[in-house]
Amino acid sequence: MTHQVRAVVARGKGAPVSLETIIVPDPGPGEALVRIEACGVCHTDLHYREGGINDDFPFLLGHEAAGVVESVGEGVTDVAPGDFVILNWRAVCGQCRACLRGRPWYCFNTHNAKQKMTLTDGTELSPALGIGAFAEKTLVAAGQCTKVDRAASAAAAGLLGCGVMAGIGAAINTGNVGRGDSVAVIGCGGVGAAAIAGASLAGAAKVIAVDIDDRKLETARSLGATHTVNSGEVDAVDAIGELTGGFGADVVIEAVGRPETYKQAFYARDLAGTVVLVGVPTPEMKLELPLLDVFGRGGALKSSWYGDCLPSRDFPMLVDLYLQGRLNLDAFVTETIALDEVEKAFERMHHGDVLRSVVVL
Repeated sequence: MTHQVRAVVARGKGAPVSLETIIVPDPGPGEALVRIEACGVCHTDLHYREGGINDDFPFLLGHEAAGVVESVGEGVTDVAPGDFVILNWRAVCGQCRACLRGRPWYCFNTHNAKQKMTLTDGTELSPALGIGAFAEKTLVAAGQCTKVDRAASAAAAGLLGCGVMAGIGAAINTGNVGRGDSVAVIGCGGVGAAAIAGASLAGAAKVIAVDIDDRKLETARSLGATHTVNSGEVDAVDAIGELTGGFGADVVIEAVGRPETYKQAFYARDLAGTVVLVGVPTPEMKLELPLLDVFGRGGALKSSWYGDCLPSRDFPMLVDLYLQGRLNLDAFVTETIALDEVEKAFERMHHGDVLRSVVVL
């Protein structure tokens, strides 16, 4: 059996996306069919549309999603029809060297659904990050589904599927922010704002938000920033130094993904402090630092991929904190939109008008 559903498709590099009918097969072994309730519009989706990831067009966009399992294939035991789930793009294998060493968040062999979703003419679709959730239904590997409390808002919970988890995890998992630490976050878009929330949640005593947009800095304050720095007006490194007694921050999270801001992060940390890169650079970018400075400052230079999260551990915990009122996921939902408004959402994202536009079905 197959399902005909509406979905957002990117057919060519830079071309506007279109709302089309696609064919979704019933789940095979190890797969799950999920009815999507909400999906955030992430910058990665725009990268796919612009050909910045690869050129495997047509793409089925959307990956930051929550929904309800409609059916499962043979051998699936972790989720069942009716479960409310957040989708993740790193379904761990349990067998690779990282998993066997007890570090599944580094899994080197994550997997997706084996069957392909298609256009009505049979053309195979490439689902964004193996998910493709700007659709009424999507087919994923069952391991990409993490069951969470049904009481959570789908629009808010789905954001843990990518950007919000990346930011919170950069602070808590990768940066190991602890009670009393000083933390600076450079770049306060969706991921950076989530890093600020994560640092605050972890008990940081000082959380410094850095951006060139006063609107984003205001949002950062509402999510736990204790201080803000407009780096378009003052030198970010100097400002962070002044706010930390001249020493620099214990942890600096770079959420932009550019060499210039990475250098700011490097020099804005305390001696033996930690830099966490969670902003995604483009392939042509190069970083040049004096090797003596790298040696002389000690500490750690880390990259954070998906916030070093383990969905089965982190998603339910963060949803519980949300339901307890300790993590304001609703603050990340700037607007809710329909499936046919994704292209407009890309425009608003480009202008910095939103933390997240969320498609609600």
